[in-house]
Amino acid sequence: MQDHEKRRAERRNFTYYMRVTDAASGVLIGHLVDISPNGFQLDCGKALPIGKEFRLYLDLTGEISNKSSITFSARSVWIRPDPLDPTNYKVGFQVLVMGSNDAAIFYRMFENYASLKPKR
Repeated sequence: MQDHEKRRAERRNFTYYMRVTDAASGVLIGHLVDISPNGFQLDCGKALPIGKEFRLYLDLTGEISNKSSITFSARSVWIRPDPLDPTNYKVGFQVLVMGSNDAAIFYRMFENYASLKPKR
């Protein structure tokens, strides 16, 4: 069974266009596609290695928080080609380390700004 099949937390579509970058270099890693309390999926322009730990930076909007960004650590846990655009990849991440204030913002993003996925 793959990691994304073992997930227990509900995952929701994220409809805001939010860029996720490498915290040190500022290089774009991808765009937020869906979110759960413990992780998220990015739409990425290049393949990322599975099992790599990343320090990530997420720009926030004023609707989400009065902070301009959050920074946290996450590990890539799975990757697959985008079914509509084979030059892009869907990459699943597990959140590893996030400060308590940032974790509250992340959970608020999940609760208030993500939409339920349709049942298959």
